[in-house]
Amino acid sequence: MVKKRSQTKRAENADLLALLAEMKKSMEKGQEEMRKGQEKMRKGQEEMRKGQEEMKNQIQSHVKSKVGEIKDHINSFIEKIEEDVQSVKREIGEVKGEVERKIEEMEDKVQGKIEEVKEKVQVKIGDLEKRLSELEDRPINFPANLDLTYSRPTVKSLTFDGQTSWTVFETQFDVVSSANGWNNRVKASQILASLRGSAAEVLQGIPSDKLTDLTTIENALEARFGDSHITQFYRTELKTRRQKPGERLQVLAADVERLMSLAYAECPQDVRDSLAAQYFVDAIRDEDTQDATRLMDAKDLKSALAYSMKYEAAKTVSKTSRNVRSIRQRMVLGKKKMKNSTVYSKLWKNY
Repeated sequence: MVKKRSQTKRAENADLLALLAEMKKSMEKGQEEMRKGQEKMRKGQEEMRKGQEEMKNQIQSHVKSKVGEIKDHINSFIEKIEEDVQSVKREIGEVKGEVERKIEEMEDKVQGKIEEVKEKVQVKIGDLEKRLSELEDRPINFPANLDLTYSRPTVKSLTFDGQTSWTVFETQFDVVSSANGWNNRVKASQILASLRGSAAEVLQGIPSDKLTDLTTIENALEARFGDSHITQFYRTELKTRRQKPGERLQVLAADVERLMSLAYAECPQDVRDSLAAQYFVDAIRDEDTQDATRLMDAKDLKSALAYSMKYEAAKTVSKTSRNVRSIRQRMVLGKKKMKNSTVYSKLWKNY
């Protein structure tokens, strides 16, 4: 009985040992598999590290190439801006030279006109002094009939054919008749002798007994060739006058002055000067120049013209300066972009 129990116990121990041996083998096999798994994991981590390193290298290489392209683009952009700056500087120099040349030309023309007028005035004064001296030296003889006898003209008489302004001729004739000392009867005969062409046809409507009457002759010529019936036309043209595209201010001012002499010939000089300045300002095409000249409140056409020309020159220079400032702003923006790209490149290197 005891022996049987002992055998049973040994059999159980043998089974237990076999089970332990089997468990040991299973544990060893599991540890082996775990070791192999750790080895695979280690290899995977190594491969992942290599992949990350390779990706980092690729990204850095790509960033470097892009930074180089950006630098090249910015450098080319800066070179273009510098060329534009030089071009603008040249344009400023050309504009400045042109303005100075125009001012010098105008000054020369004005000075030349002044000298020419001075010479003509001196010649006229000399002629008048000479004639006065001749009249002083000439003996005074009173003819029997002053209405029929007159001295020889000392100033050449004029001619009128109806194609020029009657008002201008009348003014010139008054000057000549005054210089020659003509009376009304002599004036009448001199006007009759000066008529040509269509102007001479007026004589057909004058009675023969009135051909020696100065007032009758002048009234007939005024009715036929006088400026009174076209004054309103010139005033309307003056009000609607506007500066044409490309027309210089000097040309506009000259035309306004011409129309003023035709439309307001009877007005006092100060009134004509003020009206001429107003019509000139209204005719200026550029609104900025017009407003600036109007605010200046010029008293005559010459002052309005001078100010408007100065304003146009200053406006041209100001426009060029704005272009220079725009180019400078683009240069600053380009430098900021280049600086930002440099910072971006440093961040990638630190990574």
